[in-house]
Amino acid sequence: MEAKASVTFVRLSPQKVTIVQDLIRNKPVVEARAILKNTPKAASAYLLKLLDSAVANAENNLHLNKENLIVSETFVGPGPILKRMQPRSRGSAYRILKRTSHITLVVKEKE
Repeated sequence: MEAKASVTFVRLSPQKVTIVQDLIRNKPVVEARAILKNTPKAASAYLLKLLDSAVANAENNLHLNKENLIVSETFVGPGPILKRMQPRSRGSAYRILKRTSHITLVVKEKE
């Protein structure tokens, strides 16, 4: 059995989130929490809250033991892109793309 949690419209680019996700994939929940607490990336705060939410879903909804859970899947997809303009020389403008992400995390019991 597996429990899922997701967060949408995170103001981080999917590329930056993927770097941190690769650190915790297929790890036990206790080890994944320790990794996220000690990783100095902006995405680690979002993933830590998401991991806690997925574990709470597993405990409360599926009655699974927290000690036997592993991070089975984690993936990120692109969200909508906010387009902004930066003034440049001679009256032109550059486009700034502020990317967003949709993050999903799945935990399941060890086999």
